[in-house]
Amino acid sequence: MKSPPPSNIETPAVAPATPLILAVDVTGAPRGWITWQDAVASKASGRVERELGDFHFTFYGGHSRLTGERSSISVSSILALRGRNPRGWEPLAPALTNALLFQRDRHLCCYCGSQKRPDLLTRDHIIPVSRGGADSWKNVVTACKPCNQRKGAKSPERAGMMMLYVPYTPSIYEAMILRNRKILADQMDFLASLLPADSRLIL
Repeated sequence: MKSPPPSNIETPAVAPATPLILAVDVTGAPRGWITWQDAVASKASGRVERELGDFHFTFYGGHSRLTGERSSISVSSILALRGRNPRGWEPLAPALTNALLFQRDRHLCCYCGSQKRPDLLTRDHIIPVSRGGADSWKNVVTACKPCNQRKGAKSPERAGMMMLYVPYTPSIYEAMILRNRKILADQMDFLASLLPADSRLIL
């Protein structure tokens, strides 16, 4: 999951491959991922309180007509923006989506253990909704379509299907890690320090 670049990277003005930047508030509470364009805009407008990342990206603009010098601006991989996120340290759970669910379960079917593409996976309710089950993190797992059809509107026990892992509610910080496929080493370390000890991502 970690993919650290060199500590200093010179990047042209258009850089679609530049990793996402982790934005935090002045207390260090994560705000979320921002693009390099938003990071540059924040730096240029004076919204950056301090830079916390180990990696820096330099972006170049045009040349001055007077001096011939080329403009540039650098941003680090973790930026502390001015202001506070009022709910930054609350143990919130992320919204339940299929994309995040499949990432939580590593795209593995809970019943047969096969790993498949997202379009071949489904959200399976352990206790079916038709039988009072909730559409919540602890009642859903990833299932391939054949297993989902086989289970139908039954519990795993009634369907004779063994679960290979236990569902859990990811923290908002774990969700941030799961959402970024190109997370940098320092960003991973920063967010991992906020995870509960039993998180699947640090076991």
